[in-house]
Amino acid sequence: MRFLLVTLVCALSLLAQDAAKSGKKEMAPPKNLQIITDPATVMPTMRAFRTALGVECNFCHVQGNFASDDKPEKVTARMMMHMTADINSKFTDSKAHVACFTCHRGDKEPVMAPPAAPAQ
Repeated sequence: MRFLLVTLVCALSLLAQDAAKSGKKEMAPPKNLQIITDPATVMPTMRAFRTALGVECNFCHVQGNFASDDKPEKVTARMMMHMTADINSKFTDSKAHVACFTCHRGDKEPVMAPPAAPAQ
């Protein structure tokens, strides 16, 4: 949970900068929030996920119906959020020690092995 809060706070400042620069209209309030319950932190968190996995919104969401749970990737994302929150809660220093990027490194699939040694 601490990880999510730290991620959300950092991302919120980026959202404020983006909104000030873009002048875009606000989106409708998000629906079907189960883990990230503060609507103000949804978009910054989604942007962080997008960067950590190197994907676009439609990787987890049904285009035009973000509230839908029809895509299994969205269900998996929720499980991963619980997993990282659980891992981070076991540390007593209140810091986030793992995040999506810790394993994914910008890829859809977590990186499970170190890169191959360069050819010599």
